[in-house]
Amino acid sequence: MKNFTVIAHIDHGKSTLCDRVLELTGDLIKGGHRDIILDSMPLERERGITIKAKAVRINFKGEILNMVDTPGHVDFSYEVSRSLSACEAAVLVVDASQGIEAQTVANLENAKKNNLHIIPVLNKIDLPAAQPDRVEEELQALLEINEEILKVSAKTGEGVEELLEKIVRETPNPQSLTGKKASAIVFDSVFDPYKGAIAYIRVTGGEFRANAKIKFFSNNVNYDIKELGYFGVEKVHSVKKLKDGEIGYMATGMKDLRNLKVGDTITLKEGGIEKPLRGFREPKQFVFAGLYPIDNAEYPKLKKALDKLQINDTSFTYHPEDSPSLGPGFRCGFLGILHMEIIKGRLSDEYGIEIVVTRPQVEYIVDGRHIDSPIDFPSTGYEKVKEPYVECTVITPDDYMGNIFELFETSYGIYVQMRYINPQRVILKYELPLREMVEEFYSQLKSCSRGYATLDYSHIGYRDSKLVKLQILVNNNEIEGFSSIMTNEEAKRRGIEILRTLKKAIPKHQFKIPLQAKVGKNITARMDIPALRKNVTAGLYGGDITRKRKVLEKQKKGKKKMKMIGRVSIPPDVFMKVKSYGD
Repeated sequence: MKNFTVIAHIDHGKSTLCDRVLELTGDLIKGGHRDIILDSMPLERERGITIKAKAVRINFKGEILNMVDTPGHVDFSYEVSRSLSACEAAVLVVDASQGIEAQTVANLENAKKNNLHIIPVLNKIDLPAAQPDRVEEELQALLEINEEILKVSAKTGEGVEELLEKIVRETPNPQSLTGKKASAIVFDSVFDPYKGAIAYIRVTGGEFRANAKIKFFSNNVNYDIKELGYFGVEKVHSVKKLKDGEIGYMATGMKDLRNLKVGDTITLKEGGIEKPLRGFREPKQFVFAGLYPIDNAEYPKLKKALDKLQINDTSFTYHPEDSPSLGPGFRCGFLGILHMEIIKGRLSDEYGIEIVVTRPQVEYIVDGRHIDSPIDFPSTGYEKVKEPYVECTVITPDDYMGNIFELFETSYGIYVQMRYINPQRVILKYELPLREMVEEFYSQLKSCSRGYATLDYSHIGYRDSKLVKLQILVNNNEIEGFSSIMTNEEAKRRGIEILRTLKKAIPKHQFKIPLQAKVGKNITARMDIPALRKNVTAGLYGGDITRKRKVLEKQKKGKKKMKMIGRVSIPPDVFMKVKSYGD
């Protein structure tokens, strides 16, 4: 029994390589299945990414192997780390045409932290643009090795058998962490309407048998094991026991997936271990946004959809909030920007709900209080603000280094390190406020490097910052959906941009509408939307001029009264233009 995982930068062919492995071992019939068998979600196949971890047991030349296919995006780094903890080796896949990219480095560092044996492999050698010799030198320098690196084509199957033989030969045997005392780590979970919450586990000591009483450490609850088994490609296989070193699943009849936490330790209620294994932590949401149905009548439908989504994805949170401008909706927390896009896409594709997503925000600490919404951020009277920072890894051709240095400088980046992986390509490391990452930084990086630079990042904690709240007032009323947290210099620039957009987007009313940008107690910018002009004297014929003056004076008083009590109607598409993500 040997356990290995496959890690790679997005679109380097990781999941396709896993499919070729399954065909070679006879678990799949070549050409008899849809592309990317392990990416079963529609969004996974559409985007070419892996969102949920998969684990499959295969047999190759008499050796039983557990292959774990993990997410590759930084948003799911905790899930990746838990999947890595279930394995002894990692196959590091690098595209022979693209070379080493930012996530290649991040995944490699993550695998090293988990003490995995690294098996490097160059993929896509069949492409006309492939440069296997150049990329091999890059990878050898990164890994600090001199040995030849295996070259394969996941598309054609070339070299895949040699890769499997190397996996069998080099993957270390599983090591027990708790001896004969039963223990297991949860590296993923799903919800089944008949079996309840199902834990994907790696047994790290002893053995578990069906019907045994077990304990979950994270919330100190006990259950009976209803079913044990392992994963095949097309179906699961039930077994009577899972022993040390094996990967499989455990069903207990747990009704709420929120009680089953990735990274948790499971043991026997009687005679088990006394302390949980290291590494568990609660999933941390780093990006927050408001989700509002375009049609307020769809609010119950949105709530029901979010309830269902959270059953199979406990890593995002939500709670109701009400906006005077947008109506009823939900404040949601996500692992990152991609995670937010996935939830938004699933709401649209699976439930047919069109929503307005406010511009994503990060969580700040203001005088010791955690705040994830600009609504709750005080405009004045606070003393200390802390914001989250990330360490960015950028790999780029050296031709664009000047542009990237300038981008980091204007984005409040702090230089950390620079090193060349070959004479033409360089690795840059910077520390950056997370709020810059959730705005337009990624698109700006792609623009200034003509698409050649790749980016990965990891969270490094909170730091003191000087930030203010930008408020937007429409007809002297604050529209909280337009509020943002930023530096004072940014607030002045951004306020003018928002007012210009609002002036074009908000339809005229019967009265003049003042638009204002406010920081603290100061109005930093103002523009007005002129009133609709109606010729109320058009029906007057002849008579003294005082007749017209009386009518115009009456109109003036009516507009003044309307301005005091009138309500400005802001269409939902205005929020999408000004505040929605991706504009």
